Amino acid sequence: MSPNGSDRSPRRPMRRKLLQAMTAGLVLATATGCTYKDFPRLGMPTPTTEEAPRILSLWQGSWAAALATGVLVWGLILWSTIFHRRSRTKVEVPPQTRYNMPIEALYTVVPLIIVSVLFYFTARDESKLLELKDDPDVTVNVVGFQWSWCFNYIENVEGSTGDATKNKDLDAIPNRFKNDFPADAGGVYDCGTPSTRNPQTGNPGPTLWLPEGKRVRFVLTSRDVIHSFWVVPFLMKQDVIPGHTNAFEVTPNQEGTFLGKCAELCGVDHSRMLFNVKVVSEERYEQHLKDLVKKGQTGYVPAGIAQTSHEKNRETNNL
Repeated sequence: MSPNGSDRSPRRPMRRKLLQAMTAGLVLATATGCTYKDFPRLGMPTPTTEEAPRILSLWQGSWAAALATGVLVWGLILWSTIFHRRSRTKVEVPPQTRYNMPIEALYTVVPLIIVSVLFYFTARDESKLLELKDDPDVTVNVVGFQWSWCFNYIENVEGSTGDATKNKDLDAIPNRFKNDFPADAGGVYDCGTPSTRNPQTGNPGPTLWLPEGKRVRFVLTSRDVIHSFWVVPFLMKQDVIPGHTNAFEVTPNQEGTFLGKCAELCGVDHSRMLFNVKVVSEERYEQHLKDLVKKGQTGYVPAGIAQTSHEKNRETNNL
């Protein structure tokens, strides 16, 4: 019986709240609409490039490390609450310990090991993902601007004459990227606005066409502020910075139309900076470039802001 004469234990409300919290957590964990096939990806979309599985593996490894750490911490918390709770019969103050050297060494060394391991795998995968090989199969200059995207296809297309290495509209791109441009690349382009829509899916934004199974290099430039080029199922994104050119390569291995967006808060209409990526066969890709020629979209649109002197000095390669 409790001190106030009631038979109700004061612990019952706490147990009821704990049970309710556990039930709510179970519902949230199981009512996501994901199937058992989706669960191993831990929220990531299905990879659609040859490089994406490396990113997915790093993501899964980070979750595994976080789960192991969480289980250890939760276990210690539960252990201490169960085995070191106050006795109902004894009210004396428990022994006070100032420090425990083995424990303090443990919780200093273990986090350092965890961070070092995560850093190693992250640095290893980042170096591999950002590696640029010579002579990519396809080169696309992605131009970000408020509030949409332009795509310069740096290709030798029949009906479009010129030289991409000498084109003034591409002056923002350093020579270290131009060295890999195909010869006599007159090129074609496609630009969008926030109101542009994909004719097949109706999704907003312009559509970037890519050939399946070909190594594609994206050369990223901006006309105004910092944007971020993100194709969701590629599991890869990179900042589009005015005055500094970034680049990365992927090899799409699945046909289809995928969503892309700006992943950097770039202003009031940031949410409207959407685009589509259509991966098709090599034949359909080449036909699309010819269709752009027929529309008169030959040459290139201005790539953006040229690199600043500071960035040129920072680069180690020949510009």
